[in-house]
Amino acid sequence: MSAIAVLGGGAWGTALAQTVAAGGEDVLLWAREADVVEAINGGHENRLFLPDVPLSTRISATGDMAALAGCDLWLVVVPAQHLRSALAAAPIAHRPTLILCSKGIEAGTLQLMSEVAAGVAPDCPVAVLSGPSFAAEVAAGKPTAVTLAAGDVAAATALVERLARPAFRPYASDDIIGCEIGGAVKNVLAIACGVVIGAKLGENARAAIIARGFAEMTRFGLARGARAETLAGLAGLGDLVLTCGSPQSRNMSLGMALGEGQTADRALSGKLSVAEGAATAPVLAQAALAAGVDMPIAAAVADLLAGRASVGEVTARLLSRPLKSEAV
Repeated sequence: MSAIAVLGGGAWGTALAQTVAAGGEDVLLWAREADVVEAINGGHENRLFLPDVPLSTRISATGDMAALAGCDLWLVVVPAQHLRSALAAAPIAHRPTLILCSKGIEAGTLQLMSEVAAGVAPDCPVAVLSGPSFAAEVAAGKPTAVTLAAGDVAAATALVERLARPAFRPYASDDIIGCEIGGAVKNVLAIACGVVIGAKLGENARAAIIARGFAEMTRFGLARGARAETLAGLAGLGDLVLTCGSPQSRNMSLGMALGEGQTADRALSGKLSVAEGAATAPVLAQAALAAGVDMPIAAAVADLLAGRASVGEVTARLLSRPLKSEAV
């Protein structure tokens, strides 16, 4: 069996490489940063993105994407807005299976990551991995459950059997759209929860954001063809609870900075890791409008990030919405 490829040397890509290697498989990790490649190959560590985690000797790194050509299974962990360009440059003529691990919606096209991949690499089987999974905890071998969705349950089950580890438990699904929408929308809602914490609006408000945000996620997901049970599972509600409950979440940390009065530019400056929700929020607001789906929390986050409204203004706007049934 050939090595499994990991495309992306950030914290999440490195954590997934560590998990795969723990099952006895060789992993070839591609990273853009020469320092990351050198540190993994020379010292079995990723000091830049996942410090203080000794990495398996089964992981090797490369800065040459052509080296991945012999790998039959790729975990694609580049930021969502760079997926198209990364796949366009990738050596995929041998049609490897692509497991997409990025969470977002592409700006301009409003496409989900599976739709981007289908356009760029139409001959490659595509699956999606998503769910509540902080990279540091996965790398440390702490218990984690996620959703792994493919075009049919049999394909998903085969991938689950290859990637499952004692502390890493994927659940098979054939709802790729639902898996992706849960991951994309929860990042935006995590920013909103961070704003609540940073602005000291209270735990009641945070709980309301989680619950009403989940209603927004469900409305949007159903409009795009997702199944409600997927959104109520690990890739939707599970991931939402995790990222809205801990400053380990980059998106929640961004929201906390906004709630404390920082501008988006200042809060994002100098960060090595990507807060995917910052790029997703304006795209999600646009996609919701195009689909005729009411997503006031997502729209408020987009306005806040763009500097079109203050924390006080978006809070007042949400609280002054017309009263209605919770079922709507």
